[in-house]
Amino acid sequence: SQSWLSDWWMQSAYLDSRMPVAMYTSPGVVLPKMHFQDRQGQMRFAAKLIAGVLDFKSMIDSETLPVEYLGGKPLCMDQYYQVLTSCRIPGPKRDVVMNYAIGKTPPSHITVVHNFQFFVLDVYNSDGSPLTVDQIYVQLEKIWNSSLQTNKEPVGILTSNHRNTWGKAYNNLIKDKTNKESVRAIQKSIFTVCLDAPMPRVSDEMYHNKVAAQMLHGGGSRWNSGNRWFDKTLQFIVGEDGSCGLTYEHAPAEGPPIVFLVDHVVDYMKRTEMVRTPMIPLPMPQKLRFNIPPEIKKDIEKAKQNMNIMAHELDVRVLNFTHYGRKFPKSHKMSPDAFIQMALQLAYYRMYQTCCPTYESASLRMFRLGRTEAVRSTTTESLQFTKAMDDPSKHVQKAALLEKAIKVHREHTHMAIHGQGIERHMLGLKMMAIEDLTSLPEIFMDTSFAVAAHFNLYTSQVGSKTDCVMCFGPMVPDGYGICYNPMDDHINFAVTAFNSCEETNAMKLSQFLEDSLLDMKTLLEQVSKTQ
Repeated sequence: SQSWLSDWWMQSAYLDSRMPVAMYTSPGVVLPKMHFQDRQGQMRFAAKLIAGVLDFKSMIDSETLPVEYLGGKPLCMDQYYQVLTSCRIPGPKRDVVMNYAIGKTPPSHITVVHNFQFFVLDVYNSDGSPLTVDQIYVQLEKIWNSSLQTNKEPVGILTSNHRNTWGKAYNNLIKDKTNKESVRAIQKSIFTVCLDAPMPRVSDEMYHNKVAAQMLHGGGSRWNSGNRWFDKTLQFIVGEDGSCGLTYEHAPAEGPPIVFLVDHVVDYMKRTEMVRTPMIPLPMPQKLRFNIPPEIKKDIEKAKQNMNIMAHELDVRVLNFTHYGRKFPKSHKMSPDAFIQMALQLAYYRMYQTCCPTYESASLRMFRLGRTEAVRSTTTESLQFTKAMDDPSKHVQKAALLEKAIKVHREHTHMAIHGQGIERHMLGLKMMAIEDLTSLPEIFMDTSFAVAAHFNLYTSQVGSKTDCVMCFGPMVPDGYGICYNPMDDHINFAVTAFNSCEETNAMKLSQFLEDSLLDMKTLLEQVSKTQ
């Protein structure tokens, strides 16, 4: 590959990690709640969604996807070519990502899973044209009707395990020819659609938190965690109760290309009405069979237990901040992203009376095959601002300190996206030392290096046209995962933390965050009055 970093990055950031992908690396995306409450509505929605993704795929196949630009520079579009027809494959020590779109006969099916049962659904006619929404709907009906049994073994839950455990179970599973063919069909499919059972009913205020958790892990083995194949790059989730979104395996791509695809699909669904098409009889979608010997059944039980522990472990809070959106900082000539990052710094400082290493991902797509660089949002300037904010003696300087902190954050972001950051450079030096089998340079053994890389705040802005919110788990056991989507007049945040950690509390931090954003607005408005 063209980039000295991209293979190393994929290995070190994703494929070498032995943690489960669900929750630990795979993000979830929550779409606005839909108004259907029955299976007809669910399947009509799913049929349109599938057609929308196929519409997007036609742009990828014909290479007519418009190139994106950032600051007048074209961005590498490679990630778009990695998200469909690809899957992560577990290995005993390291995983691989396979992309099946590259062969002579690229796959023409998707997988649909309902009640833990997987189906192959061909989405193209023999002449290569995609099925219409109406045809897809008819096929989904057939799938639904032939998967009404609810006592099936949830084979998919195996994919939520630690990678070594899953790697072993995987090799046992595919010794059987039927199982191997079924697994291959899932891996090679263009993407997966999970038709979920309704979630447990919750209050309106808890609804968003529950749906975000549903997108990240499925809610546990009693609910929808078995209705997944977590290794699949793209899984769209459509619940019977109107909750919908997706989860994606992070190794092949970042959030922005995924969200761009989502925007396209949502837009397509708004335009498309279901038109009755003359019905040519379509073949029955093929149900994937699995033979489950006692040993695999034991693996499944183990995976269920682990998943339930994990689901209990994760605290997810969605904050719909409705007081203002990105238009407000812009009206004060401030970068919305830097402004939000400073609000995060302030919230953390108010909660802990100290700052912490903070990671914000920045895109390296100005470079061929570029992935991400880290912006470290905690700076001398951000600390001076957060300290001054609640110090009555610093009343006069606050606004100036905020402005300075934002300016520095802008500079760091600019450096990061232009390849002038430090994190990936250090990673390169470390990987070189490891590959040359020389002794590891002292800096990498230094305690301060480990402390600086322990990101208690792991953050990312993923902006979209659609009113959606992305979420991901924390990077460290005692940290937070924070993702935000700034819209014109409101901001969607998702904050996650682990319940097992006494020090962290996602709910508390989101309250501090809301207050910080309001206080920063008041601060700027006071200044404009006096000027």
